[in-house]
Amino acid sequence: MSSEDVAGKRTSETAVSTIVNLAEEAKLASEGVKAPSHAALLSIAKSLVAGGVAGGVSRTAVAPLERLKILLQVQNPHSIKYNGTVQGLKYIWRTEGLRGLFKGNGTNCARIVPNSAVKFFSYEEASKGILWFYRQQTGNENAQLTPLLRLGAGACAGIIAMSATYPMDMVRGRLTVQTENSPRHYRGIFHALTTVFREEGPRALYKGWLPSVIGVIPYVGLNFAVYESLKDWLIKTRPFGLVQDTELSITTKLACGAAAGTVGQTVAYPLDVVRRRMQMVGWKNAASVVTGDGKSKAALEYTGMVDTFRKTVRHEGFGALYKGLVPNSVKVVPSIAIAFVTYEVVKDVLGVEMRISD
Repeated sequence: MSSEDVAGKRTSETAVSTIVNLAEEAKLASEGVKAPSHAALLSIAKSLVAGGVAGGVSRTAVAPLERLKILLQVQNPHSIKYNGTVQGLKYIWRTEGLRGLFKGNGTNCARIVPNSAVKFFSYEEASKGILWFYRQQTGNENAQLTPLLRLGAGACAGIIAMSATYPMDMVRGRLTVQTENSPRHYRGIFHALTTVFREEGPRALYKGWLPSVIGVIPYVGLNFAVYESLKDWLIKTRPFGLVQDTELSITTKLACGAAAGTVGQTVAYPLDVVRRRMQMVGWKNAASVVTGDGKSKAALEYTGMVDTFRKTVRHEGFGALYKGLVPNSVKVVPSIAIAFVTYEVVKDVLGVEMRISD
């Protein structure tokens, strides 16, 4: 037998061996994956419903503060109607009534369900992919996700969910800003989406997407770092008797979460302001809409994220990047508390025995 025949035979045997090994690995993998039971799927569905209801209730409860925050973010500096939180709420109440305080809330609530669903699914899939890659790199088949890897999976899920539902967020900003005196009106979510798509093109639905993506990283990172650091510090030092048997009470955990959320959103807040301002670009008579009186015809034009930063600071000062921060900070604690309590109540009503994380 010639050397070429021997080489060809060895190559064939190697190929067959590789195929057999791959088939065995696939078989073992398929045997290790168990289909979720009907009860488990029902429990997960109930948990998602509970989370959606909790999100809707919590956002509705703080909707006036949310709208005021957005109005302050995009307020025309040449026609300032109010500066503070209380003054702003009074102005909205006086000029638009009770409905004005909740304008844009329907769009915000409608965005929660698909956002939560995409985020949950994306996190699970990202975790699986990252864990597989981590085990391949370390050569340890029993390795588990580290906090940093979980943070990466969470960031991926946040970016994917935000991107999938971003058009809803974009039109929510415009629906929130327009008033009865605005030169034109969007009649609702669908009308706003179709109008923007028709008049400004499909790319307009993603105006401000880049600063949103960049903002996810420090926001998620600081939330995680501050929350975990506070918990560790409280468990180690046990100040004021807040810790019993190395366990934090629900109230203390809630306070840690609120503190973490406040720090994270404060650092990432300028990107949120830039995002909102970019969402207004291309909207006919946007300046008039922002002022609410229909008098100003000045164009609101930014060519990109950096240009928005530069023009905002040059014309209004560095403090303009934090417009609306106070009402945004004020709503953090009640929003988290209401969401937590509502989730627990709805979960008990539906008879949920398992959390989503399980």
